[in-house]
Amino acid sequence: MGRMLEKLVLLIALLLPVAAHAATGGGGLPWETPLQTLGNSISGPVAYGLSLIGLVVAGGVLIFMGGELNHFARVVVQVVLVISLIIAGKNTMSAFGWGAGAEIESQQAKGVVHAVSASQDPQSRR
Repeated sequence: MGRMLEKLVLLIALLLPVAAHAATGGGGLPWETPLQTLGNSISGPVAYGLSLIGLVVAGGVLIFMGGELNHFARVVVQVVLVISLIIAGKNTMSAFGWGAGAEIESQQAKGVVHAVSASQDPQSRR
């Protein structure tokens, strides 16, 4: 009888707390602000302009001097070209509305959660 009572008390103790006792509030992690600042800097107009200049210069160097560059210089120019493509591509996609990612909407009445791309038009699904 005592063993059964212990198991019952343990079962009630385990099932009773409905909410987790995790710490709430606070600011966030210490590296979130610098990463947000870096993300804003990379997606700004200055970065976009520099990436376009990098694309033109790196492309011109590879086209006109590609055979005369040593391996290290060619790799550096290709790295500049790839970084410029990433930054320019991200900014160009954001300008056309394709780079926003997914939006998660919640319908409280039905209790359904679904993801809708920012570039999808709900009317185009028919």
